[in-house]
Amino acid sequence: MSINPNVAEVAALLGETSRATILTSLMDGRFHTASELAYMAAVTPQTASFHLAKLVEGNLVKVEKQGRHRYFQLEGGEVARILESFLAISPPPEVRSLKQSNQVKLLQEARTCYDHLAGKLGINLTESMLHSGYLKKEEREFIVTPTGEQFFTELGIDIGKLKRKRRSFSHACLDWSERQHHLAGALGNGLMTHFFDLGWIVRVPSIRAVKITDKGKIGFKQKFNINM
Repeated sequence: MSINPNVAEVAALLGETSRATILTSLMDGRFHTASELAYMAAVTPQTASFHLAKLVEGNLVKVEKQGRHRYFQLEGGEVARILESFLAISPPPEVRSLKQSNQVKLLQEARTCYDHLAGKLGINLTESMLHSGYLKKEEREFIVTPTGEQFFTELGIDIGKLKRKRRSFSHACLDWSERQHHLAGALGNGLMTHFFDLGWIVRVPSIRAVKITDKGKIGFKQKFNINM
C-alpha cells in the first residue's frame, strides 16, 4: 500500500471535460452560481451541480451559502497555480467557430489568472517593471527594488499594506499562453485591483478575459511604456 498522497484522485477530477471547464471558468477568481457555471461549461444545471459537488468534496472548489443561493469559487490561490501549470502544458483548444476564435484571442491578449493579470498584458507589465528596475527576478519570486517601492507608491499602491497580507507577496506565475512568468501574489492582485478602480481595464462577460479601455491604453503607455 502506498503511503504517498493519492494523486490519482485529483487527476480524475481534472480528467473530466466538464469539470475541467468549470475549474478554468473559476480562474477569474470570482464566485459563480451553478447555473452560471453550467452555461459556461455548456451542460445542464443538474450536471453542473453534480460536478461541483465532486469538486467541493475534492477540496478544489469551495461553496458559500447566502439564503437560498449557493456560490462557488476556487479553494484558493494554490489551486489556481496548479491549474495554470496544467494549462501551460495542455494542447491548444480546437477552434471550431469564429466566436470561439475571438474568445481565444481575448484570453491570450489579457485575462485574469485567479486574482492577478495574465496573457500578453500581464507579461508586458512584468517585463516593463523588470526593464525599468522596479522589480528583479530571483528564482520563482519577484523582488521590489527601492526604485520600485517609490514607483508603486506614486502609482497609488500601498506596498506596506500588501506585505502584511497573509499570503505570497510577489511570486512568479507561469503564463499558459505566453510560456513566461508574470507577476502574481498580493502585489499582482493589488495592481489588477488598482487598474480596475482606475477604469484602465474592464471584465469581458462570460469569459475571464479583460479588455483594456481607451483610458487604460493611455495609462499603460504613460506609466509602463507599453502599447496594447
